[in-house]
Amino acid sequence: MASRLADAQKTKGAHRIGWLSPASAVDGLPNLEALRAGLRGLGYVEGRNLSIEARWADGRIERLPRLATELVRLPVEILCTAGSQATGAAKQATSAIPIVFATVAFPDQTGLVASYARPGGNITGVAFMGPEYGKRLELLKEAQPRLSRVALIYNPDNSGSVLALKETQRWTTALHISLEPHGFRGPQDFERVFGAIAGKRPDALMTTADPLIASYRARIVDFAAKHRLPSMYPSMEFVDAGGLMFYGGSIPEMYRRAAMYVDRILKGARPADLAIEQPTKFDMVINMKTAKALGIKIPQSILVRADRVIE
Repeated sequence: MASRLADAQKTKGAHRIGWLSPASAVDGLPNLEALRAGLRGLGYVEGRNLSIEARWADGRIERLPRLATELVRLPVEILCTAGSQATGAAKQATSAIPIVFATVAFPDQTGLVASYARPGGNITGVAFMGPEYGKRLELLKEAQPRLSRVALIYNPDNSGSVLALKETQRWTTALHISLEPHGFRGPQDFERVFGAIAGKRPDALMTTADPLIASYRARIVDFAAKHRLPSMYPSMEFVDAGGLMFYGGSIPEMYRRAAMYVDRILKGARPADLAIEQPTKFDMVINMKTAKALGIKIPQSILVRADRVIE
């Protein structure tokens, strides 16, 4: 009894923050855990001075507005969001509660914020860098010089994912590559998307960094292996799951950095005044086990630049 009373006293004055993700609790948990780790490093401990109310759309994007409204009505002090669609739903649900996002692409072009330097409104966070999308295509071409056709899985309902597709397409002419887009809105699309890619037999596979797509990385990596497709991915987790290559900023690090925004807002800062952060360090990871299984010889020019090689 005394222990329960002590616990209640500990959490009574705790900060309550919300978490909104388009993924399921299983597939999207690594991102929330990265945010938790960042918060712990800043002295916020669940059950003592912090509580997190998590809401998951389970791959059904149409649920996001209702889930965002739930969090606003609790209420929460800050709403943390995973990706553009969750951030958009949160923005529609509140103009008062601060929103901190991560893994958002082109937030200024999609209308989420006014600018990177001065977001305005109640939203800020950590965003991707635009040029990294084209750089992935360039590295894939360097690894496979004869490559001419690349399938790219993107989310047509995520404006950031659509812009990522367009940014990747900008690089295709100079690289003499034909990009074949395949829209993915949720798990109901797997059969159609995988069937279309298998039927067209491209030279390689890529995805955008859409959080919903990333949450199904194991299925996508398995498909690429089954059809012997060289692949380039937007997060290291794909390569850890067996994908061939990754180039970009660290997604877990983006969520850990988002925790710093939460801390500053809880201490009185206004989201409108907190400039949006972008990765400053880009890593390349190559899975040589996968390369050998596919019969691909990765050029030494790429291997010497890799930050990590999985043997």
